[in-house]
Amino acid sequence: MKEIWRYIDSGDCSPSYNMALDEALLDWHSQGKIPPTIRFYGWNPATLSIGYFQKVEKEINMEAVRSYGLGFVRRPTGGRGVLHDKELTYSVIVSEEHPNMPSSVTEAYRIISQGILEGFLDVGLDAYFAVPKSKEEKDALKNPRSAVCFDAPSWYELVVEGRKVAGSAQTRQKGVILQHGSIILDLDEDKLFDLFNYSSEKLRERMQRNFKNKAVAINALREIPLSLEEAKLAFKKGFEKGLNIELEPYTLTVEEEEHVRLIEKERYANEEWNYRK
Repeated sequence: MKEIWRYIDSGDCSPSYNMALDEALLDWHSQGKIPPTIRFYGWNPATLSIGYFQKVEKEINMEAVRSYGLGFVRRPTGGRGVLHDKELTYSVIVSEEHPNMPSSVTEAYRIISQGILEGFLDVGLDAYFAVPKSKEEKDALKNPRSAVCFDAPSWYELVVEGRKVAGSAQTRQKGVILQHGSIILDLDEDKLFDLFNYSSEKLRERMQRNFKNKAVAINALREIPLSLEEAKLAFKKGFEKGLNIELEPYTLTVEEEEHVRLIEKERYANEEWNYRK
């Protein structure tokens, strides 16, 4: 018998709601109210999310964020800035005590990401996990030079033809693992790079040039573009295969929705949280 996990497709939501729902799912799972859960979602408007530890004033060009009409939110997870635009975003909520979850963060990351790997294979892309080998690569992980998420390597990065195709971040709270990330369908590199501060124009140009060799969107690798609906089907199947589970669709109750709105108001829709120094 395969274990049954919950599957939530929230569609496009506001940035603050998206982060609040991820947090609520973590809470409910820690309290034993819900089984492990996989959620797919999108963003309305397109949004720049920043990592829990990032400094807005130093790293982010808020003027550009506003002029593009983007949403803005601070995630509960670490990592760097991510432009959520033409992508499928996923989150996985599962107990640290789950029999299939290794205690090490990187190993758990690999197990969870197996679902994403299977999704890429399903859409015809030859994805694999890249593991940093040299001392330089390992050191680069500890001290990323860039505020842009897709610019930095990490353990068990999912790559196709040597370029990163998905970016993920993880947090562990209350005995629960929350991993969420972006599966990029199309990417506007100029827009992405406009959203960050650089010490010089030269540096920006160099980083943007290098970026092309480091990251790539799914549809840049396919002859026939993949639609969002096709991506959802493929990656849902991928998670079921990669984690050896069955996903059962679920819709939040009215009470659950109210609880999410409360977290949203207290935290993610709150400027103090998003812009804190």
